[in-house]
Amino acid sequence: MIEIEHARRAARRRHVEPEPTDLPEYLALAARTGPPGGQSTRWSGGSADERGPVARAAAPTAASVPAPRWQRAVTVVLWVVVALFSTAYAASLAVPLWFQLHHQQVLVVTSGSMSGVRSGGFDAGDAVVMRRLTDPSQLEVGQVVSFWPQGSDHLVTHRIVSLHYLPVMRQDPETGKMLTTIDQSTGEPVLRPYVMTKGDANDEPDPDATPFSRVRGVVLDVYPHWGWALQWARSPVGRLTMLAPPLLALAAMELMAVTRERALKRELGAAPHDPHAPRRQHVDGGEHDLLLD
Repeated sequence: MIEIEHARRAARRRHVEPEPTDLPEYLALAARTGPPGGQSTRWSGGSADERGPVARAAAPTAASVPAPRWQRAVTVVLWVVVALFSTAYAASLAVPLWFQLHHQQVLVVTSGSMSGVRSGGFDAGDAVVMRRLTDPSQLEVGQVVSFWPQGSDHLVTHRIVSLHYLPVMRQDPETGKMLTTIDQSTGEPVLRPYVMTKGDANDEPDPDATPFSRVRGVVLDVYPHWGWALQWARSPVGRLTMLAPPLLALAAMELMAVTRERALKRELGAAPHDPHAPRRQHVDGGEHDLLLD
């Protein structure tokens, strides 16, 4: 014991711990500094447990194991489908909304009455951008306006060929004749602004003058072929065509991920026992976990 004490004093002077000479001293030293040789095992009272870096390799998961090349290629294709169809659907909603925020409206042309080479003309399938009018003074000859014809609920877009102020007519209840409405304060006929219109592709002007109150707006721009695309996108078939592929692609990717995760778990369950895994060993009659090199 005297020799052990001298060894300890010498070790303290060298800032190192001495090698134990018997089992009790070995256990006491290991409890303070760990076993000799720098092993990553903490000793306490003749038992050992894991310490330091991870003692065993973590089990691989689907995220850590690279997917097969074909699966990665299919995933890229599916994401492209999601991006393309989602962008198309978002554009079909964003384009009309953008014009509405600027107090304008997009109309789809369904007839060829304005076809021709004249500036401002358009064909069936085009889209026109219309701005609402608030005062008759905003009207000019040559403008293309959208209006509701008398007695019709079908919107027409034609060019103004003339502007007129015409008297407001009323029907006499006794005779049934149409009479001019007179302003009681001035004694003058009550006049209202009217427009005469004509389609560029038509030979004759429209038969009836249209009051300003039935003029919906003036055409600002023409976008060729936009009309059919917007009309299709607003239809049930168009919405289903744009929404179904990305939803199916996302479902396919989720199914692939679940299938791959299950396959990996089956492979890990069938793997042979790891010879480097910790095994149990009896120490001093007790059963303890011991990490062996």
